[in-house]
Amino acid sequence: MTDLDLLHFEQLKKDVQAQYLKEHTPSYDDISKWKGIDIIYFQEDLRKKAKGNISEKSFYTYFKNSPVTKLPRIDMLNLLSIYAGYDSWYGFKKQHLFAGELLKDDEDISDEDLTEMEKTVSGSPNLPITENPAQKQPENAADNIDLQKYTSENQPINKTEEIITVSKTNEQKPKKNFIRKNVWALVTSILVILTGLLGFKDVLFSQTYKYCFTDADRGVGVVNTLEIKVIKENESPILYKIKPGECFYYSTKDKNLKMQISSPFYEYLEVNRSLENAPDEEIIELKPDDYKMAAYYFSIKDANGDPEELKRKRNQLESLISKNAVIYQIYDNNIYGIERLDKQKYITLVTTPTTSLKNLSVIEMKKDNNGKIISIKFKIATDEKNK
Repeated sequence: MTDLDLLHFEQLKKDVQAQYLKEHTPSYDDISKWKGIDIIYFQEDLRKKAKGNISEKSFYTYFKNSPVTKLPRIDMLNLLSIYAGYDSWYGFKKQHLFAGELLKDDEDISDEDLTEMEKTVSGSPNLPITENPAQKQPENAADNIDLQKYTSENQPINKTEEIITVSKTNEQKPKKNFIRKNVWALVTSILVILTGLLGFKDVLFSQTYKYCFTDADRGVGVVNTLEIKVIKENESPILYKIKPGECFYYSTKDKNLKMQISSPFYEYLEVNRSLENAPDEEIIELKPDDYKMAAYYFSIKDANGDPEELKRKRNQLESLISKNAVIYQIYDNNIYGIERLDKQKYITLVTTPTTSLKNLSVIEMKKDNNGKIISIKFKIATDEKNK
């Protein structure tokens, strides 16, 4: 990568911006100021014209910062070049040469790739060097000892008795060491077992209970994530998130269980159970909030571009949502984490046919005493498979 490549990429970003402005009118002409719905519409146009996609995270990394300090991957460069009207990144650079700039046809192998190849070659194992046994010399040349130098006639008889005594002593020492080592091993094993029992006593003496959840009106599983708070005396609540269709497993040695169950589409429920004679499995019914479900249904309903269906969809949302509703969109990145929308901007977002709406999920929804939706918190999940 060279500094000229970074300058070319800044040129490409301007061409991409100009291409989008030919047919669309975003909140700002400057692409670095786009956010939220503008990015979603741009992704849709990119998929339509260049048959590819860039993630929201990549958009913030390469379009929100100018100038950039590193280039995107070559597949992203090619995709943006095709969207801007060129056959490839190489073709774009070829038509935007700077003074004195030369392009190589073999740009596929980057400096990073060459560095990796050099590392691979230099890291290859060397052949072992075989030593020549003939060159080895003994460290110390021992003198030959004449074993018959001393005859038995010159050895006193008491020497034999000493040898026998030493031999018996040497035989007794290994036995004592063996017993001592085994005693310590036995004591250590007992201590390890006792420590394990103390550490896992709650697991060994606890009981596991299973709780499943159904829609009280429809008799089917709940349609969205549940939040369960387990309340224990003199302790902070423990929060669990249960996905749709999954059951809640809880192990405890307590005699009572208190749970607070909440969900965007179901009414709040507090459950108190005495576990002394409670069954191991139980089904808990949750009463749905049909008003909130209707707002969610019309948010994700696909009108297939039918003008009449889109009109009905807008009218339904107009009647369900309060004009002063507080609406937040949550993002999956650290650069721009949350955005506030008004009622009309939210309705425009969910009534515009885009493939992103299939990933819309409601995190929280509240209503007032009259039944109007006064608060919505939602997220459109990023589909990284289309990067």
